[in-house]
Amino acid sequence: MSEEVQRRRRRSIRVHGYDYSLEGAYFVTVVTQDRARLLGAVRDDEVRLSPAGEMVQAIWRSLPARFPSVVLDSFVVMPNHVHGVVFLTDEAQARWTTAGGGVEAPLVGAQDDAVSQEAGATTRGATTRVAPTLGDVVGAWKSLTTVAYIAGVKQAHWSPFAGRLWQRNYYEHIVRNDEDLSAIRQYILTNPQQWAQDAENVHV
Repeated sequence: MSEEVQRRRRRSIRVHGYDYSLEGAYFVTVVTQDRARLLGAVRDDEVRLSPAGEMVQAIWRSLPARFPSVVLDSFVVMPNHVHGVVFLTDEAQARWTTAGGGVEAPLVGAQDDAVSQEAGATTRGATTRVAPTLGDVVGAWKSLTTVAYIAGVKQAHWSPFAGRLWQRNYYEHIVRNDEDLSAIRQYILTNPQQWAQDAENVHV
């Protein structure tokens, strides 16, 4: 496949015309390059994180300090990918509910009724925008984790990765409503138990 075809394919997986800085909730999946199992292992239906997996998790949890308008929800690190729910919201609305640590219902569902499909998004680096896009947030996380992983390879002899740590693209689903959010939270919670059937659980 030519480089130009690859570029067109990467662009095509975005929702055309959608503003990814809009307030709302997004379910994000990011996969390691070549599905390399660098982040841990699943044993007895539980994920046992490697030091690299613990680093990836810690940097994810630190994102609201970098992006105050971001609120994090359910998240899991799997051996070769991560799933998480990200809310993009006004800083003043970044509130937690007292039950369950989730985001209040009015923020659920991206604020654009014209969008009616899920799609992936091409990673972009963080910018200085006041309202970060989803690409800004995920791009910053991928960059930070890559730098930290390289340091782990040099200092703690972590397994090296080939070329890049993460696949160029990531996948996201615009969360529609509370029912959608509840189903996604349950999927993330039970993901380790479904590892044997996981589409990413392949030997490349």
